[in-house]
Amino acid sequence: MRIDKLLANVGYGSRKEVKKLLKSGHIKLNDEVVKDPKTHVDPDEDTVSVNGEQVVYKEFIYLMMNKPPGVISATEDQHDETVIDLLEIEDSVRNPFPVGRLDKDTEGLLLITNDGQLSHQLLSPKKHVPKTYFAVIDQEVTDEDVKAFANGVVLDDGYETKPGDLKILKSGLRSDIELTIMEGKFHQVKRMFEAVGKNVIYLKRLSMGPLELDETLELGEYRELTEEEIDLLKNNRS
Repeated sequence: MRIDKLLANVGYGSRKEVKKLLKSGHIKLNDEVVKDPKTHVDPDEDTVSVNGEQVVYKEFIYLMMNKPPGVISATEDQHDETVIDLLEIEDSVRNPFPVGRLDKDTEGLLLITNDGQLSHQLLSPKKHVPKTYFAVIDQEVTDEDVKAFANGVVLDDGYETKPGDLKILKSGLRSDIELTIMEGKFHQVKRMFEAVGKNVIYLKRLSMGPLELDETLELGEYRELTEEEIDLLKNNRS
């Protein structure tokens, strides 16, 4: 890997800014000053430092965000703020993207990474990765709804969902529920409740596979995944 690409990837600026930094003589490769941006670096073998501080290079970045409402699950949008807009510059320069989508008004767990292989593994229908949501429903949710979801319901476009595990947490004029599904169809949770004549008025994702939302994260906050969390995701062990 070229040294200018490595430094840009870990947040030392654009390629142009990194080239200026190299020319200044403040960058060393294995304790030797290096100024050529084309210099090859092996991140696993070589030591790179900037102003005496060693550069720690990681190929992939894994972030857990507590997505706030009103923000789009996308890398860019001409009209609305995106989850990438909420990242610090040293994280956004790594070109991460959200794994799957949460609706604009939906809160909760969102994984953001630049690891395409892991993203594919988590989103592939063949992998049957469970996703659990907390929701507030505008009517009483009944045992009949639980049975209907367990059998799969027919959405407005004729698609029959795979079985969903619906749990009633609080029943009444407004009901609190948890729903675990294995799919990620467009607006699926909302459309499943519409199929039984009810509406979702609040929705929050709690987990995706073995990854659970860190409840200490305020809306809009994020953190890097721990090594244990990354290992669990890659091995998809619930």
